[in-house]
Amino acid sequence: MENIRCLIIGGGPAGYTAAIYASRANLSPVLYEGLQPGGQLTTTTDIENYPGFENGISGQGLMDTMKAQAVRLGADIRNGIVTSADLSSRPFRIVVDGDKEIAAESIVIATGATAKYLGLPSEEKFRGMGVSACATCDGFFYRKKDVAVVGGGDTACEEASYLAGICKKVYMIVRRDVLRASVAMQEKVKNTPNIEILWNCNTQEILGDQSGVTGVRILRKDGEVFNIAVDGFFLAIGHHPNSELFSKWVNVNGEGYIITEDKTSRTNVEGVFAAGDVQDPLYRQAVTAAASGCRAAMDVEKYLNSLKQY
Repeated sequence: MENIRCLIIGGGPAGYTAAIYASRANLSPVLYEGLQPGGQLTTTTDIENYPGFENGISGQGLMDTMKAQAVRLGADIRNGIVTSADLSSRPFRIVVDGDKEIAAESIVIATGATAKYLGLPSEEKFRGMGVSACATCDGFFYRKKDVAVVGGGDTACEEASYLAGICKKVYMIVRRDVLRASVAMQEKVKNTPNIEILWNCNTQEILGDQSGVTGVRILRKDGEVFNIAVDGFFLAIGHHPNSELFSKWVNVNGEGYIITEDKTSRTNVEGVFAAGDVQDPLYRQAVTAAASGCRAAMDVEKYLNSLKQY
């Protein structure tokens, strides 16, 4: 069984940043990248809101740069998926790829969150070519264009309101005849002139060509099928935090996001820390994930230094 001082689970901006800081603190971090090395950002084409890149950078490029920096500083970054965990006592017992056993003195959970999709083949086809799950990330690219937002909750209303300030027109595709959002958000959406709500509607297909999304085919509850012309299609039906492996031990909220203490990355399990989207239901940005990875590494350093054997 391999013994590791600082184990980082997840290879997105939170995980890579934690690896950078932990390496500089001489914690000999080992990071397992999981199913999607680089995280959700690898499905994003261009990023223009991450500080330090005047002309923007691709999602894959940003993650490759973070990873290379962590490796240069000494992080041991490995391919592999954590398949089981026992956090009942320290050292924590972790199994990778179903057979490799690890004993870890500290753990940073940075497994992220997965955006919920409708399950349409066209979603996958046009992902990164007009299909997005983050208006704040990608809305800039649709300035003065028409877009659609799927969903009827607070997140959908917030996304639609944000896009309305950038885009020419925003369609909200709502499967019911009411919004599930708070009264304040409902009023804001309904009073925004360039937002049109399509009630009792479901997305039947996302339309497009080799250049990307061109429209949406919609099925209304009464059986009517019609198309709308849009350049962007934004999903706002929620995210699913990838916390299932750990929720037996660490506290999570009703949606499954790991609960951290105060403004730290500490969980209720001493020696286990959480960073990035797996503990952030609110912001979900690369820059905030990276910041939480920094906090996690610093919290780990403080924790390990408090142990007598270190």
